[in-house]
Amino acid sequence: MNDRTVRAALERHWAASDASDFKVEHEIYHEDAVLDYPQSGERIHGRRNIQESRFVQPNKKRFSVRRTLGSGDLWVTELVLTYDGVPSYAVSIMEFREGLVAHETQYFADRFDPGPSRAHLVERMES
Repeated sequence: MNDRTVRAALERHWAASDASDFKVEHEIYHEDAVLDYPQSGERIHGRRNIQESRFVQPNKKRFSVRRTLGSGDLWVTELVLTYDGVPSYAVSIMEFREGLVAHETQYFADRFDPGPSRAHLVERMES
């Protein structure tokens, strides 16, 4: 699988995530994929369990990809994940095996204002 094919698969995955198309969203995962959420200490084994964990989540979600970087078997996507209208900044690290995601780790952070000591040094980015 070349980088262009992986990038297209990631674009399809994140578009399906945004549309709550759970079937297409999870086609990218290996049957025995592992998903880690380090901040909550959760690890989910298997594509079906990953899919179910997202399906049963009650929040209305929207996904906005900021950028995707990677090559070969390692890809990183920066995105804004909005739960019920509240944005959370996220990083998804995906490790591929045989053209499918074998391991994903997701990190989340809430938005915050610049610290007063550096406010004069920053320019505001779009969310």
